[in-house]
Amino acid sequence: MLFSEKIQNEFIKQIENLVIVDDIGYIDAVINACEEYEIEPKAAAKFLTKPIIEKLEEEAREYHLLSKNTSKLPL
Repeated sequence: MLFSEKIQNEFIKQIENLVIVDDIGYIDAVINACEEYEIEPKAAAKFLTKPIIEKLEEEAREYHLLSKNTSKLPL
């Protein structure tokens, strides 16, 4: 599925809005946004901004989803 630039921007804003307004983590926000836009998280990964990816990696480390030796999420 290809997103227009407008939809990509809305998708990113939806993630940020969920984090700020609903006070949920980035992992949950991305999953919720993917459900709303009816896309698989793996497909959505290419639309994520670098700051969001970095926040996802940080959160994943906090929850021990990434080993300390892993430098990046496999996105």
